[in-house]
Amino acid sequence: MIELKNITKTYGKGKNLSPALSGIDLKIEKGEIFGVIGHSGAGKSTLIRCINLLERPTSGEVWIDGVDMTKLNKARLQVRRRKIGMIFQHFNLLSSATVYENIAFPLRLVKTPERKIKEKVKELLALVGLENHANKYPAQLSGGQKQRVGIARSLASDPDVLLCDEATSALDPQTTNSILKLLVDINERFNLTIILITHEMHVIQSICDKVAVIHRGGIVEQGPVTDVFLKPQHEVTRDFILNESNNAELLNTSWTAPNVPNSLTVKVSFLGDKTYQSILSQTVRHTGVDFAILQGTISTLKNVPYGQLIVRFEGTEGDIKRTLDGLTAEGLDVEVIN
Repeated sequence: MIELKNITKTYGKGKNLSPALSGIDLKIEKGEIFGVIGHSGAGKSTLIRCINLLERPTSGEVWIDGVDMTKLNKARLQVRRRKIGMIFQHFNLLSSATVYENIAFPLRLVKTPERKIKEKVKELLALVGLENHANKYPAQLSGGQKQRVGIARSLASDPDVLLCDEATSALDPQTTNSILKLLVDINERFNLTIILITHEMHVIQSICDKVAVIHRGGIVEQGPVTDVFLKPQHEVTRDFILNESNNAELLNTSWTAPNVPNSLTVKVSFLGDKTYQSILSQTVRHTGVDFAILQGTISTLKNVPYGQLIVRFEGTEGDIKRTLDGLTAEGLDVEVIN
């Protein structure tokens, strides 16, 4: 669906040359919600603007539906961009236009018949829950309502791709959750590919299927959210999780427990249906070791449940090894802490 090949972007010339992106390779499948997370200045917004060529890459290729966008002339690029919607952190609404007129704006640009505009705007107002706000102006709306208008406007041209540039950063937590639920609904209803730029790990955790972590203009880690979140490999990824996740203690592998003779402390991770199964108790029943749960949590990554436990096993070295082998054989991830 979308593939970025060795994308670089630099600004300035000579001694003032400033690299913004370096060697970006990403592949995003149709219907995915793909998150890109990074700190301020990491290159997130530049990356997303390179996808629709609002920023033209210095080098590299941007493929969407089998077409290299970087090779299109201005007229053909304009046509392709109509199938790429975009929503922004600060909404970018026309302040002197009503909600209705804001949503209708992209349709009027391509001279859509007024009857079809009316039908489409009515449909989109219902989709985003603003049926009773058509004649209001942006100044009369809350932040969440403004973003809903922005989402409706971005969908007016029936896009295949929706780019979200820090779409929830200006919103309070409750409103953020409602917008994220709306994006998931849109994704599922229209099989719309969504690329979501954020610096908030809980946004990635809530709705994304896959994630790429960007740092200093390069991708340092990417993959399914479950893999990246539960087993982060890069320091920047760990920093996001440790500082923004409720599971900071569990994800911290430097965690220490009181020293108990003939014991081993491990982190056990469960994923999917195994989260609710009695695998731990069944395993120790067969191996005969004692155990103490020192910490634990159950949560979800998008719609996938996961659990993590810090467990101290007590017994002989052989019995503890058989216990860990048994847990691993059942599909659990086991990491020795001390």
